[in-house]
Amino acid sequence: MSQTSIERLATGATWAEFCDSLKKAGENVLKEASPSDPLTRAEGFRYLTRITRAVVEAFVEHADPRAPVLFRPIHETAKMGADNPDNYYQYAAVSGEYEYRLRGTRGSVHHLGFGTYKGNYGIGAGTGETGYLDGRDLSVNGDGTFEIIMSREKNSGNWLAMERDTSSLIVRQTFADRSGEKVADIRIERLCGDGLPAPVSPERIEEAITNAGRIILGASTLFTSWAEGFMAHTNRLPRFDPEASLAAMGDPNICYYHSYWRLADNEALVIDVTPPRCEAWNFQLNNHWMESLDYRYYPVWVNQHSAKYRMDGSVRIVVAHENPGADNWIDTVGHRQGTMLLRWVGADDHPDPQTRVVKFADINNLE
Repeated sequence: MSQTSIERLATGATWAEFCDSLKKAGENVLKEASPSDPLTRAEGFRYLTRITRAVVEAFVEHADPRAPVLFRPIHETAKMGADNPDNYYQYAAVSGEYEYRLRGTRGSVHHLGFGTYKGNYGIGAGTGETGYLDGRDLSVNGDGTFEIIMSREKNSGNWLAMERDTSSLIVRQTFADRSGEKVADIRIERLCGDGLPAPVSPERIEEAITNAGRIILGASTLFTSWAEGFMAHTNRLPRFDPEASLAAMGDPNICYYHSYWRLADNEALVIDVTPPRCEAWNFQLNNHWMESLDYRYYPVWVNQHSAKYRMDGSVRIVVAHENPGADNWIDTVGHRQGTMLLRWVGADDHPDPQTRVVKFADINNLE
């Protein structure tokens, strides 16, 4: 970097810009289009603390592609972009200038997906996928171990593509039943290197803090705008634009149905759909900020393993403030509105769910 970046750091300009980005991100919580009730406002500001924690860890502490660290920035208390309750997310900073090896043991988790991406929210000329390896195509040794080469040049065996501007690796491990499945144990190493990170320097710290501020602002602005857009089809579940999903670092193997929900005290949302043949599926309820509700303690999502099916293979999901005694009840956990998501993973086709708002008292009398 130029001497200007050192001066920016030394004079406090970089830190001031970072703080300004946080303040600007806070304006998203206060937007006129965002709900102003105390719970939504409180969760909005908590959301900003959570993504700040995740982004600083990823883009300041673990930002060196010379010595990548595969870790979990998104988890039970750090959420973003309708995080999947069935997922165990892992992330590493990488670079298309290097080659890497992933080694691990497959474990028994239901589904694995490996993706490389360029850019990020708020930085780079554009974001998008640069390579993808579906776990179903992964060659695993008899003892359960595997190895994947990440590179720009095609490699024999398990290969995950990169491009010159690749900057991140995201691993999605998807459970069907968390209580009975073991995640894959995965490690990453850079090939043809000494394994050491680059020495600490003012230039690198300045760049890291600058990027972190821009990503926090970029991510919060993007997903706030998505939530506002979903309000146009409240209590319906239309298919989400796959190009928009990929541009936001979504999984290319997933078909997403993003939307918004809003219910009065005496109302419930009923969703009817026949799941297609697929690797996995689930439905989840989120707050306005596209954070999954607390799936550790409440029934706020249902998937192919936990769902109770009807005789014809269809599923009826009931979103309600109280348990109506119906199958597949989704608890609103004190919320009156928020976002929601249905996803098909590796589906043969993509049936559209049918939704309707009914009186709570009528739920168990529906056909």
